[in-house]
Parts: sequence; structure tokens; C-alpha cells
Amino acid sequence: MSRYLISFPSGAMDRTGTDLRTVAEDAHAVVAAAKAAGVWVFGGGIDESVPPVRVAGDGTVTPGTYPQTARIEGGYSVLDCADRDAALAWAARFAAACRCAQEVRVFGDDPES
Repeated sequence: MSRYLISFPSGAMDRTGTDLRTVAEDAHAVVAAAKAAGVWVFGGGIDESVPPVRVAGDGTVTPGTYPQTARIEGGYSVLDCADRDAALAWAARFAAACRCAQEVRVFGDDPES
């Protein structure tokens, strides 16, 4: 089993009002199915109202991000799938529910985590 990140940026989902509620219900149904299948690890959305910071080894907190991560936003799910094909199938279910394409990335295996 490997862990996969399934995600989309905020701008990809341009729904409002009643349609947004329907999208949320559909996405929550996929989450429930992933939990029932035993592949759900974690998920959620980035709270874009809280500015990111960087924390150094000495505890110094600096506002902002690394330049290459300045646009981390949107919704994320982490699933523990048997293989890439299974992760892609779950991504397709999230894409249908969220009405936007999903990115899929695999986490490197770390036996200590």
C-alpha cells in the first residue's frame, strides 16, 4: 500500500450557493465511501484566511512561504491505496463529486511513519 495525495486548487472549483452545497454533499459521500473501503487517511481544505508562516529550527517565525509553495491552497485528501490505478479511480470519484479535475501524487514510502 502507498499513500496518495489527491488535490485541487481553490480556483478549479467555481461553484456557489446551492450548487456548492450539492458539491459538498457529493464530496462527503466519496469521503464516506473511502472510509468504508478502509483507504481514507486524512483530508480537508486549506484555510486561506490564515496566512502561512515559516518556522526555523530555533523557533523563529517568519511570515510567508517559500516562493515555490506560495500557492498551496484548495482541497486535499490522503488515501492509502493498493496501487496507482486504485488512487486514480478514487481521484476520478473526487473529480466527479467536486466538478473539477484532481491532481494525484504519491508519497515516498517511509517505514518509520
